[in-house]
Amino acid sequence: MTRAVQSSKMRELKDVLVTAGFVALDEQAAALGLCRSTTWTIMRGAHKNSGLSVAVINRMLACPRLPGPVRAKLIEYVREKMAGCYGHSQAQLRRFADRLALPTNIVKSPALPTPASVANRAPAARRMLRKAA
Repeated sequence: MTRAVQSSKMRELKDVLVTAGFVALDEQAAALGLCRSTTWTIMRGAHKNSGLSVAVINRMLACPRLPGPVRAKLIEYVREKMAGCYGHSQAQLRRFADRLALPTNIVKSPALPTPASVANRAPAARRMLRKAA
């Protein structure tokens, strides 16, 4: 189930890219700052069992050509992943957060899920939410 939700979120990323005018794979790869093969895998919604890696996320966020709506969808994905929405273990969430090159003001934004919405999720996610509040 969580794999399907994560794949759905990656397909949403594709939809946002297409809406922004990036239809061809070459255009999408250039906009994301990734190679064609990685972009193709992401656009299919089948990027590994653990979702997008921190390295891929960091590369996409560092790309100056990344359109605003795509950046917003990517940050939404990161917030959901850090909140434990995709079924990752506490250790996986901690490693993910430690390697993420995202400014803390973005991660600690009020748009994070509320503690009540993640009450049954990983303890690391709950600690992160308490710090953000």
